[in-house]
Amino acid sequence: MSPYYAELRKSIGNSLLLMPSVAALIRDASGRLLLQRKEDETWSLPAGAIEPGESPEEAVRREIREETGHELLSSRLAAVFGGAEFRFTYSNGDRVEYVVAVFECVTEQGDASNLDAETVELRYFAEEEFPGLQLPYPRRLLYPTRGESNDPADV
Repeated sequence: MSPYYAELRKSIGNSLLLMPSVAALIRDASGRLLLQRKEDETWSLPAGAIEPGESPEEAVRREIREETGHELLSSRLAAVFGGAEFRFTYSNGDRVEYVVAVFECVTEQGDASNLDAETVELRYFAEEEFPGLQLPYPRRLLYPTRGESNDPADV
């Protein structure tokens, strides 16, 4: 947790915190989606909170680097989600409601040796092997139908 959010938690305890966030859709050449397995054994998109003074694109670039070791080449805003469906309670009782800007991203492999402690495993998944996510992103966003572009450079 960043110092900013840690300081907020000191003030509000476990109360609900509205949290501006980003998530990255990163696909390989076969269209498989990159997911991150976390310490609690759940799978997630590479994602995280936007820090004060940071733009959403800067936040997604940072989160991709920290959680995957990849470097962002290009991105485009794909969707924004929020509301009660995006509420989550952590094991320590902290409650959040995410407002998530989801970006379609093109990346290149970088240095994965300095990944943050959240990342236990990174793996690409085809739709038929998709393990599910804690947040209810629409399946069509995660796995567009054939013929729809996944490349931000095509927009």
